[in-house]
Amino acid sequence: MCNSRTCSQRIQTVERRYKYLFVFAQAHDEFRIPELQSISELYGFTIGLSRYSDPLACEAAVKRPFMVLGLEEDAHAKLLASRCILIKSVYEFYAQGSTYDELHAANRGVRPRWEQYISDTSFKFTVIGYNHSLSQRWQRNIDMKDPDIVLGCFEEYENDRHPDGARNINGAFRQVYFGRLIVEGTARSLIRTFDVKKREYFGNTSMEAEISLLMANQTQASTGKLIYDPFIGTGSMAYTTAYFGALVYGSDIDGRQMRGKGKTPGIIRAASQYGVVSRIVDLCTFDVTHNPWRSGCLFDAIVTDPPYGVRAGAKRLGRKKAREDRQPLQIPRANPDEPYIPPTKPYELSALVVDLILLARYLLKPRGLLVFFLPTVTDSYEQVDIISSLCEGMELVANSLQDFGTWGRRLITIRKTVMNDHPPPTLETVPSSTGEDDHVPAHKDFREKYFQGFKGVE
Repeated sequence: MCNSRTCSQRIQTVERRYKYLFVFAQAHDEFRIPELQSISELYGFTIGLSRYSDPLACEAAVKRPFMVLGLEEDAHAKLLASRCILIKSVYEFYAQGSTYDELHAANRGVRPRWEQYISDTSFKFTVIGYNHSLSQRWQRNIDMKDPDIVLGCFEEYENDRHPDGARNINGAFRQVYFGRLIVEGTARSLIRTFDVKKREYFGNTSMEAEISLLMANQTQASTGKLIYDPFIGTGSMAYTTAYFGALVYGSDIDGRQMRGKGKTPGIIRAASQYGVVSRIVDLCTFDVTHNPWRSGCLFDAIVTDPPYGVRAGAKRLGRKKAREDRQPLQIPRANPDEPYIPPTKPYELSALVVDLILLARYLLKPRGLLVFFLPTVTDSYEQVDIISSLCEGMELVANSLQDFGTWGRRLITIRKTVMNDHPPPTLETVPSSTGEDDHVPAHKDFREKYFQGFKGVE
């Protein structure tokens, strides 16, 4: 990785080079920039984001489908379009304006970039309206089937819905963009490939395809990397990370989730469906708080969706209420050949998050990534909820919200920044402190809050 001075110089170089118009799918807007930055880092180049350096400008921009970004070359745009799930297409950016007169004036100012296409070049115009319906109205040497170039004109209008939801057919014209097509996004087709409904094996908590692909991109999964899912369940993240070339190891406290019904484990059957079964290293049943790991710095990334109690609560080994004054009864089993099933107890979410980060610091290689979902209560969430869970040597990289109204889940990406080894964490339950200065995160006791309808949550 480059140092801060080198990175700054590279970013300035990108800003002086070429501008590209990115057209995005209108979904998961907060995931857009983290995905771009993750994939560009994977391939070793930077993205110019100078237009959106102001947080408010960035927040407004990601709610619309168009962004103008800096890249050093077309090849970088093609790499992003082949991997980023949220990219629909990328254009060489020529001009934009709040009126067509402004657009034409700006386009004439960059004539050297497009004048090579004036003579003997067949072309097709793609005319798209955002928040508006448009009709195509262009003439000249147009070839719709096999053009030499494709030119895009994108008109953006103000929101086409009134506050009451009624359609606004006279939305005000906002701006128009113009450019030449570089590449169509191809990664979005993977959403259909990994559609849960078409999967050989899935459960009621299986992660939807688009989200599992976004999570895989946050891990920077690629050939030669080893990735671990400590709450693998039915394997949703295993398939997408393995598809991008990574080797995957999975574990779960409940082996039935991994096995399913049938002679061949369900995860293996689904992995065979996607052609990635050879990349599933192994699947093991154990509690992460009583794990078998005796060596750290093993994995390039850890990706998981911890069970947080909406459909299935997290469990750890132990009895719910152990009486210190009474020895546990030793009752002989009727059939000694039957496997022993140890008792489990609830695993409170905020404690799970702290333990997961400690475990990741131990198991990740230097600069390895931890990617996981964290549910939060919308009205009481604060940024410090995440920061207070971090330990020394772990740094927050991205925090993207999927909003469900009264609650949401946040895709958290954390990087291990220390180069030295850490001893294995004990992961023992520690009673919560009651000091006045202690911060109580909004996700503490999330399951109880959820089933109470978040009543009385401040």
